[in-house]
Amino acid sequence: MSSIVRTLKVVADQNRLRILLLLKSEELSVAELQEILAMGQSTISTHLSQLKQAELVEDRRIGKNNLYRLSTSSTVELLDELLALATAEIPEAAADQSAMRRVVKKRQDRTRAFFDSIAGRLGKDHVPGKSWKSLAEAMLHLMPPMVVADLGAGEGAFALLLAQRVKRVIAVDSSAKMIEVGRELAARHGVKNIDYRLGDMEEIPIAAGEVDLVFFSQSLHHALHPGRALTEAARILAPGGRVVVLDLLKHRFEEARELYADEWLGFSEAELEAMLQGAGFANVEAMVVDKEPETPEFQTLLAVANMPA
Repeated sequence: MSSIVRTLKVVADQNRLRILLLLKSEELSVAELQEILAMGQSTISTHLSQLKQAELVEDRRIGKNNLYRLSTSSTVELLDELLALATAEIPEAAADQSAMRRVVKKRQDRTRAFFDSIAGRLGKDHVPGKSWKSLAEAMLHLMPPMVVADLGAGEGAFALLLAQRVKRVIAVDSSAKMIEVGRELAARHGVKNIDYRLGDMEEIPIAAGEVDLVFFSQSLHHALHPGRALTEAARILAPGGRVVVLDLLKHRFEEARELYADEWLGFSEAELEAMLQGAGFANVEAMVVDKEPETPEFQTLLAVANMPA
C-alpha cells in the first residue's frame, strides 16, 4: 500500500486529479485521455506512471491498448473523499465528463460499425466463439428426453451429439462397416444410449411407434424410393411424433452420383412436401436454409412435419 503522504503528493497535481475523476467513471486508454484532456501522449503517460506507482490506478491489456481504471487497493477509500471535493474545485471537471461521454460513445460506435459492416454476412465470416457446433449444443439442451431415430446415420457423429441429451438414439445405416465404426466411436466415448442397427431406410429395423423423433440428415437422397423411406418413418413414429429432413435442394451436379453415391440430385420443396403428405404426415413445412458459396453451390433444404396425435 502506498503511504498517505505519497498519495497526497501525487493527487496534489490538478491534471492528475482530472485523470482520476475520469477513471472513476470509465476505463480509458491513453489515446482517449489525450482526446478528452487535449494533452500530449508523453504527458498523459507520465501522469499515469506516477498514479500507478502510487497504486491509485491500474491497467489491463485489451488488444493493442491498455485500459486504465482506478485501483482496487485500499488507498482508494481515501481517494473517494478527495475526488468528491475536487469535483467542485476543478473548473474543467464538468467539461471533462462531457468529453469522456463522447469518447466512450465513439468506442461504442466503432463496435456498431463493425456489425453494420458484416450485416448480411454473419454465418459466412468467422466470428470468434460462434460455430454451428456450439449452436447445436445449445439447442440440444432444449430437447426433452425422447427416443430418436437417426436414419442413414453413417458413422454416427450426429447420433453421438444427440445422445448427450436424449433418452436413446437408434442409429440405422445400411453399411455394416459404418455401423462397426459407429459402435467403436460410442464405446471410445463411453456413450451407452446409442443402439446401432444395420438396416435399410425403406425397411427400418424399428418397431411401430417406437420413436418420438426421426432424423434424415443428408440421407434421403441416397434412398432408392424416398417416398417409401418416409412412409417407414411414419410407421415407427409414436402419435404426435415429428420428422426432420435435412437434404439437398434439387440441383444439376450430375457428378454427385459418382462422387457421393447419390440416387437423387436433391428434391424441390414441393416434391418433399408432397412425399411427406403422401406418407401421412401433417403440418408439413419445407424451406431452403443455407447455400454454399463454392461451386456447385449446393443448397440445404429443411422439412419438418408431425404425425397426427
